[in-house]
Amino acid sequence: MIHSQKILILNHLKQGHTLSQAEAINLFMCYRLSAIIKCLRNAGYDIVTHKVKNRSNHASHARYELKEV
Repeated sequence: MIHSQKILILNHLKQGHTLSQAEAINLFMCYRLSAIIKCLRNAGYDIVTHKVKNRSNHASHARYELKEV
């Protein structure tokens, strides 16, 4: 399953979309987005992490973007 999730997430990022963990769960049933992002980076993809402040509190979450798009 993780292989197909990796392909789906990569295609999503290649289309110019960004992705957060919550969106990865909703779209791809992926609960380990950071692990897939690490695999993609190890494969040579330039993926940047944006820290985004949460609306409800002072915490933040990661939003990933593929730079070559």
